[in-house]
Amino acid sequence: MKNILVSGASGIVGYGILRSLRQSGLALNLIGTTIYDDSVAQGFCDVFVQAIPTNDVNYISWLIETIKEHRVDLLIPGIEADMYKWVDHVSVIEATGAKIVLNNIELTHLCRDKWVFYESLVASNSPYAIESSLMSDFKALSDKFGLPFLLKPRKGFGSKGIVRVDNADIFSRWSNDIGSILMAQPIVGDDNEEFTTSAFCDGRRGFYCFMTMKRKLSKDGFTDKAEVAEVEGMAQALGDLCKQYNPEGPTNFQFRKHNNKLKLLEINPRVSSSTSIRSAFGYNESRMAVEYYLDNRIPVQPVIKKGRAVRYVDDFIFYQ
Repeated sequence: MKNILVSGASGIVGYGILRSLRQSGLALNLIGTTIYDDSVAQGFCDVFVQAIPTNDVNYISWLIETIKEHRVDLLIPGIEADMYKWVDHVSVIEATGAKIVLNNIELTHLCRDKWVFYESLVASNSPYAIESSLMSDFKALSDKFGLPFLLKPRKGFGSKGIVRVDNADIFSRWSNDIGSILMAQPIVGDDNEEFTTSAFCDGRRGFYCFMTMKRKLSKDGFTDKAEVAEVEGMAQALGDLCKQYNPEGPTNFQFRKHNNKLKLLEINPRVSSSTSIRSAFGYNESRMAVEYYLDNRIPVQPVIKKGRAVRYVDDFIFYQ
């Protein structure tokens, strides 16, 4: 029996990981952590531990104590705040004997700031880069990108905080944040040509397997509706990006098609927020992670079922 700790268990990524692991058929003791004592997390794990905030000065000490108390074998971050915190304290955490599902450290730091990541794409003349700018002049940006264009947070995840600029009035409300907080981009493609691809990467500039879905986003920036898809050029794009950034483990790539070419929205160096949907179609990246990091088992391309998924609000009842 392996003890697996999943952080951020009250969120869509965290409980998605827990659900996927529960469906894996592996003998696992699932430990879910979150700062919320009244969340749904307790319904998806064997052991619930209320966490302290990741930015608390005592967080790492709390985490180490939790690892030791529950004899944790593997940690999987369910929120980006934990992922970045763990990256900064890898040696201390792994000194307990536990392993962590973390991607290439250099890539993880690079993905922390979307502008810095964009600059790395430009430096390599990547065909997947979406032209971006830190200019704060409305006329210059509208001439360059047309209207409407986007103001996108340099830090963050999903599509949270994105501003659609249709006119100078909207732009003026956010112009002071351009550069330090926001970056400008044109709108590429359309909502019907957005794809989320998760690949299990090998840490040797390649990947073992992948799965692509065409998606529609919820207002919170997560996948709301998805359909299993085969996209021409996707394997080539993944191969090119893996050669450049050398990811390892579960890695999420988000694209849009523009003029029949794939353009990269972002790379998330972690388990995808649509991981539970992927598992339902045969691509269980959480199980792959457990076997890869604890048993040195190499993932193989699974048979992917065809179909579509719709997320909806449900009730989880806890009886006293």
